[in-house]
Formats: sequence, C-alpha cells, structure tokens
Amino acid sequence: MRLNKLILSFLAAVATSVAMGNALAADWPARSIRWIVPYTPAGTTDILARIMGQRLGERLGQTVVIDNRPGAGNNIGTEIAIKAAPDGYTWFLTNPANAINATLYPNLTFNFLRDMASGAGLMRVPNVMIVPKNAPAKNVQEFIAHAKANPGKLNFTSGGVGTSVHLSGELFKAMTGVNLVHIAYKGSAPALVDLIAGQMHVMFENMPGCITYVRSGDLRALAVTTAQRSPVLPNVPTVAESVPGFEASAWFGLAVPKGTPEVIISRINREVNDALKDPKMLQRLAEMGGTPIAGSPADFWTLHTMETEKWAKVVKASGAKVQ
Repeated sequence: MRLNKLILSFLAAVATSVAMGNALAADWPARSIRWIVPYTPAGTTDILARIMGQRLGERLGQTVVIDNRPGAGNNIGTEIAIKAAPDGYTWFLTNPANAINATLYPNLTFNFLRDMASGAGLMRVPNVMIVPKNAPAKNVQEFIAHAKANPGKLNFTSGGVGTSVHLSGELFKAMTGVNLVHIAYKGSAPALVDLIAGQMHVMFENMPGCITYVRSGDLRALAVTTAQRSPVLPNVPTVAESVPGFEASAWFGLAVPKGTPEVIISRINREVNDALKDPKMLQRLAEMGGTPIAGSPADFWTLHTMETEKWAKVVKASGAKVQ
C-alpha cells in the first residue's frame, strides 16, 4: 500500500508539473525575450542573433533583446544561460566554441549538452583557407608540397587558441602531415592584417571575416572547409577535394536552459524554421556566406554532439591549451 501511495504521489507531481508547463506555454511569450550572445557586438555571432532576433520578435509579437556576454572563450555567457530560469525567456546562441570548450577547458562547472536543451539550428558558415596574395601556392596541393618542403618554417594564424579557426588548422595538419607553427592573436582582425602583409603564411578564417579581402584580391582563397563548395565562392574548391574527409565549419544554433517546457521548444523551433524559409532571410544569410540548417531540435543536438566528439579528438591530438 505504501508503494502504491508513493507511485500515486509521483504521478500526481508529474501531472502537476506538466499542467504548470502547459499553462506557462499557453501564455508564452508574454514579455520580451533575452538572447544571450557570448561575444562582443559586431562579430558574426552577434550579427546573426540580431538578424534572427528581429525576425523572430516580429513573428512572436515580443521584442528579442540581444544580451552580449563575452569572456573566457564564451564560457561566461554560457554559464549565465545555464543558470537562467527554464521558462522560454532566455535563449543562447551556441556555436563551435561550445563543442570545443567541452575538452579544451578541463575544469568547467557545467556540461553543455547535459545542462542545455536544443531549440533549433540556424546556419552553417565555411571557414576559408587563405594565404597572402603573393604566396607561392596557388592551390591546396601546392601548399601541402610547399609546407612539406619547409617543415616548421610556415606559420598558420588564428584569432585565439581553441577557436574553430585554430582547430581547423590543427585538423589540416593532422590529416596532411604538414608541420605548421600556430601563432595566435587576440582576435582575427590583427591576424588578418599580418597575413595580408605576408608575415603569416596561412589562415582558416570564418568566411564573413575574410570575404572582403578575398574579393579585393588582398588575400588568395585556396579552399573552403565545408564538405561542399560555397555558393558565395563557387569557383573555390573544398579542402576535401585534395584532403578526402576534411570538414571544418562554423555553425550556429539556438539553445535554451534544460527544463524549458517542450511545448515552448516546439514553438521556438517552428518559428525559426519558418523564418529560415523567408527569401529575405535567406538572402541575409547568404551575404554572410551562410546556409540554413533548419530541422528539429533533435537534429541540431545530434550535430552538436557529433561536433563535440570530433573536436575533442583534435584538441587532444593538438595539445591545445588555454592560458
């Protein structure tokens, strides 16, 4: 009898929780929504959040406020999001750093995949393998040959240790056997300046950060890092055409604190997917070099999980460490 009472009490508690969640969802959203971006304004992540936030706010009838919380390789913003109430009023813009940091930072107080929940995928953006305009290599095969002829003499640069730009280079090294020296800068801008000046030899930069220099001829694009060619640079081959199996790109999605009611997550997912079908939105993403990755919350979390496992191997193999 006691066991039956415990079971009944448990079921009653579950029913109450579900009822409260449904009631909350029925009124959602009743106020503005905070979208945490773990970087400073003006970068790719921030621009994407502002473009999508405006469109989603129009669809939901509430303002989506972008809350920039940079620092610690995006871990400050992540922790704020994880600790937020799971009521649908706090969103987080997740990106490859959240997959990389799971291994790069050994003493994190959270586990992203465990403590957050998937809302929707947003877009994928290629990195571009770029070299100075006067570099001897005209394609990936020539660059590999040049690097192997000069082991340890060529530098590859990035905007910071552990970034997707850095680890794209480490993946390239591992898959080709070339010996490149990593030089990290505090941000991509100064790294690009030195690459243009010829002081650095190669970079795997996010497309939005380097496309202007490629189009102006200040930098030469050898390849894009996605599995397929980019419509933004249709004549530029993929790295995989020379290094089979290579893929490394920046991707972005919307996550919410664990425990957010499923009905709210479903609504968020539906609104994001519908927004990603809008021709004007697709044009804005294309201008950033991005392609949409619409799908279910489970689809995006599968991508996030696979990327976490993939970059864990690269971090360990490279010996990358944060200061």
